[in-house]
Amino acid sequence: MFLLKKLLVAWIFPPMGPVLLTIFGLLLFLLHRRRLGFYCIVLAQSLLGLLFLPVVAAALIHSVERYPPIPEAGLKQAQAIVILGGGSHYAAPEYGGEDTVSAASLQRSRYGAWLWRQSGLPLLVSGGLVYGDKAEAESMRAVLEAEFKVPVRWVENRSRDSRENARYSADILKAAGVRRIALISHAYHLSRAVPLFEAQGLEVIPAPTMFEDELPGIEAWLPSAEALNQSYQALHEWVGRFAA
Repeated sequence: MFLLKKLLVAWIFPPMGPVLLTIFGLLLFLLHRRRLGFYCIVLAQSLLGLLFLPVVAAALIHSVERYPPIPEAGLKQAQAIVILGGGSHYAAPEYGGEDTVSAASLQRSRYGAWLWRQSGLPLLVSGGLVYGDKAEAESMRAVLEAEFKVPVRWVENRSRDSRENARYSADILKAAGVRRIALISHAYHLSRAVPLFEAQGLEVIPAPTMFEDELPGIEAWLPSAEALNQSYQALHEWVGRFAA
């Protein structure tokens, strides 16, 4: 089921989804269904073009950034900080060919270290082995302890998605008597992750990081691969929220 979900996301979400719709439209042309084929091609290319625009990507990503930055009072109420993994960088040659944190995992870890210095709360890192040779949580712990000089209390290294993040992290936290957590992830991801953790009986204080900014002036109308990636992330969160 996990691999099937990965395949469906890869082939249905942009950019492949619009590409496949374009190919379908071309096939309709060859089968003399030209009007329907034309509509499919126009729809696919128009959708893809819109998703490349930063102004569209910003609107989509802001629609899933539900929570504001964690307030100081909220952090004081937490019993622990949980950092969700955001992927791995596999077989990094500059690190001796070992798996290490991805950009997203590093960003979340950095914010976790910052909140730890404010609060001294124990840390749990969550993220299992999806591909490669090293669980995301193990790479995050290595970075936090060796580079940020921040101790990690618990490592949850079995999960492969957000639902399993919540399930396996809750098992560890409840065994340690922890019920109220500050949950760190990207701002666009927490609207889906928080309910999953709450469903496990935990009281969650959202601690979002990496809010997406809006480009000024003409920059907002210049197509870019980064904007397409933001559009993809937002659409993924919306579908994931309803499929959860």
